[in-house]
Amino acid sequence: MINAKASNAKPFFYPNRTLERARRALICSSFNLQLFQATIAQSVPFNAIAGKSGTEKGYTKRPLAELTVDSELFWLIQVGVLRREVDGQGITDSFRLTPLGRQLVDRYAQSGTWDNPNWRDRLYNTLNRWLRLPF
Repeated sequence: MINAKASNAKPFFYPNRTLERARRALICSSFNLQLFQATIAQSVPFNAIAGKSGTEKGYTKRPLAELTVDSELFWLIQVGVLRREVDGQGITDSFRLTPLGRQLVDRYAQSGTWDNPNWRDRLYNTLNRWLRLPF
């Protein structure tokens, strides 16, 4: 069996619309860069993000209710930035980055912070999120 090294792996190429939608979803979310950097190394459980523990670990800007965290994480899954972690018994309550998410987080990790979303970013993100097709 041949093992492929990660350094030899070719990056995925995404259309600009996909990258821009994912970028907007990330910077408009209530989550900090630290959360997504943590999901590179390991999966992050839901209860580490919701409530006071999310702010203590630097994952969120303020304590968030479980319903808010669930809604925001679900949007990031639909955009293609995150995925649910799966173990031998099925889907867990933990999350990891997708290759698309990794590309974006690596880009922002160099500067250490997100871009500040402007009114257009917030408007487009809201429209994409609430007017999306149900499939």
